[in-house]
Amino acid sequence: MAELQQHFDKEMMVRDIVLRFPKSADYFRSRKIDFCCGGNRPLQEAAEEGKLSIDLLLSDLKELAANHPQIEESEDLTNVKSELLIEHIVRKHHQYLRDELPEIQKGVTKVARVHGDSEEHLIEMERLFGLLRKELLEHIEKEEAQVFPKMINWELGQEQIVLEKLRSAIHELEDEHTTAGDILKSLRELTNDYQPPAHACTTYRTTYARLEELEGMTFMHVHLENNILFPRYL
Repeated sequence: MAELQQHFDKEMMVRDIVLRFPKSADYFRSRKIDFCCGGNRPLQEAAEEGKLSIDLLLSDLKELAANHPQIEESEDLTNVKSELLIEHIVRKHHQYLRDELPEIQKGVTKVARVHGDSEEHLIEMERLFGLLRKELLEHIEKEEAQVFPKMINWELGQEQIVLEKLRSAIHELEDEHTTAGDILKSLRELTNDYQPPAHACTTYRTTYARLEELEGMTFMHVHLENNILFPRYL
């Protein structure tokens, strides 16, 4: 997926770029390029219509793809010091959630509003995503404000009272991971493994793709914490 995202050209259909790299939908929206109903046209044509430089569009897309977080980790983090691992989690995974959740919300809301009358599962999808968004944002705020500082304090002083409070907080975080995982499981079942129906428009398909990416990023986030970071204190 990472390699495909790096290669764009002026003959690619706008719709295909968005389906291949869902994050590009935000960029096209900011440039007032229609990727939904008007997405079945080459990028060159869309650029000319909007009086935009095709070279600038291609450069921006390449940069956006290069900087967008990937699900796969580029290095083995098993033996990385806790402070550095925490920095990595905050920089990559927490920032991903802060950036992506509001954008995914726009797609989920639009798809439910446009198609929900005839496809009731989309209304439930919107409800579940709302729960997940709230859960994840509250979770990362708690980690950054309360739990991660306790971990760093323990590394510095190794006071038993700090460790006891830390273990209690970690168990709460693990429970929250389970809750988020259950919601993600429900979303996957509801959306037929994120397979959109044949009639689905580009926005519909992109929303499914972004939800699936969110699932992958969340599972990696949970893996880093449950399987690498948390056991160091339990």
